[in-house]
Amino acid sequence: MSRFWSDTARRLTPYVPGEQPKLDKLVKLNTNESPYGPSPRAIEAIAQAASEDLRRYPDPNSDALKAALARYHSVAPAQVFVGNGSDEVLAHAFVALLKHDAPLRFPDITYSFYPVYCGLFGIASTAIPLTDTLEIDPADYAGGSGPIIFPNPNAPTGRLLPLATIAQILAANPGVPVVIDEAYIDYGGESAIPLVDSHPNLLVTRTFSKSRALAGLRVGYAVGSAELVEGLERVKNSFNSYPLGRPAQAGAIASVEDEPHFRDSCARVIASREWLDRALTDLGFEVLPSGANFVFARHPKHAGATLAAALRERAIIVRHFKLPRIDDYLRITVGTDEECEALVDALKTLV
Repeated sequence: MSRFWSDTARRLTPYVPGEQPKLDKLVKLNTNESPYGPSPRAIEAIAQAASEDLRRYPDPNSDALKAALARYHSVAPAQVFVGNGSDEVLAHAFVALLKHDAPLRFPDITYSFYPVYCGLFGIASTAIPLTDTLEIDPADYAGGSGPIIFPNPNAPTGRLLPLATIAQILAANPGVPVVIDEAYIDYGGESAIPLVDSHPNLLVTRTFSKSRALAGLRVGYAVGSAELVEGLERVKNSFNSYPLGRPAQAGAIASVEDEPHFRDSCARVIASREWLDRALTDLGFEVLPSGANFVFARHPKHAGATLAAALRERAIIVRHFKLPRIDDYLRITVGTDEECEALVDALKTLV
């Protein structure tokens, strides 16, 4: 620590991102990136945007991208907010919508950036335990007074809530903001975006990093009422008025407009996930039902940390969390079929 640090910097426990090792012939199944490339139309649009026009600032409002997303989700452009990855969108939501007198509520096992943002922005919070089967129980969110945030599907468990359960939570909390983080919703879930018009307290956040295979471009967005989005815009324009560069806006628009590529990529990942689930189950793993592009699994006879270390020695990396209740689980990204087969072959020798 430095004597020049602020009290805020001293108190923070920063988020630890997934490892990005630079190793040859690596089977990388630790950060939930898409195993397939982005839309060729997106790559072409990015290349075309890398022109002399880069000397000029991009559109600070990303109006063309907002219009494309509004058409895609059948909402008004004023209901769309965009940012530099969904993590930035979430950060603005924490400041604009989730910082109130009553503590923010989220699951005890969930995306680990949530408590980090609470520490950064001085937000009191309450962690609500998942059930014994690591599920969100909507009854646990009834009767409270604080705002709510959780991913659907949840991370790192992968468990998915049906839209009817989301509506149940919203009905029980009409007077507080509710943020649903849909980073993985495209892999088999039903988005809550159709609920935003009937629930003015609902904000849904999305990302281009997973199902649209643009993690390196850093584009995220949110959909909600125009009033909620205005709050996000006020925070954004007090922090970074130009969050998305010209190539990012162009690539994201082209990706949204290439529906066949998007659907095909999602379908391939879902098929591989189902194969991986069966293969791990055959090896004796307990695999949670997943609606994401990863599975969450443990073996009753082997510690998660031991398996993760042994896989790493074989140039296969998965995510292991040293946290209560889940320290024996591995979060395994669904890779290509070849990568999934390499993982299963390695586990056969280990378990």
